[in-house]
Amino acid sequence: MTVDVARPGFSTTIDALRLRQWRLGPGQPGVVTDQFETEDFNLIVDDRADVHIGSKDGRFYLGWFPAGRPGSDGEGWRLSVTGTAKAPGYHVSFDTETPAEVVAATVACVLATSRPS
Repeated sequence: MTVDVARPGFSTTIDALRLRQWRLGPGQPGVVTDQFETEDFNLIVDDRADVHIGSKDGRFYLGWFPAGRPGSDGEGWRLSVTGTAKAPGYHVSFDTETPAEVVAATVACVLATSRPS
């Protein structure tokens, strides 16, 4: 990027900015939910059409709230892993407009770190 320091302010060209296209919008939630096998996870669809996925041991939870999680400010996805006596758990949330591919990549990373005790 070229900046002309002789003139005050910021100056550049469209080419120097390298404008890009970015994935926007929620996408298809199936890219997230298809990562779960019924032998290890339970899936529940409630009366609001929210989807809840939990591990059989109860330590992993993923919720998808297409219309927003009740009581939240537009939370569309909620991933939680319960901690142990030695290590705290964590949670991650995404809003309703976060692309499903971003959520799927996060879920894949979390699932890749799990192992039987």
